[in-house]
Amino acid sequence: LKNYIDMKNVFNMVNDFVAGLGTVFMGIIPVAILWFILTGTSVLGFDVVANMTSLIDMLVNGGFIGLIVLVILASFFNK
Repeated sequence: LKNYIDMKNVFNMVNDFVAGLGTVFMGIIPVAILWFILTGTSVLGFDVVANMTSLIDMLVNGGFIGLIVLVILASFFNK
């Protein structure tokens, strides 16, 4: 029983860490877009606007599969 409780704590800590990391990245994206709009340069070598444009283009041209991927992506952001 003790091993179960310890492993549960480990999984909870990892889950909390990943959720916190996702929250940080979701906060960085708008700042990176604003930075690109104001300066015209990428942030840390990542061109967020071009990557988002490419992702949207892939989803639009993907047809039914693109729709399924869009629904899956939307489910990650809705709790």
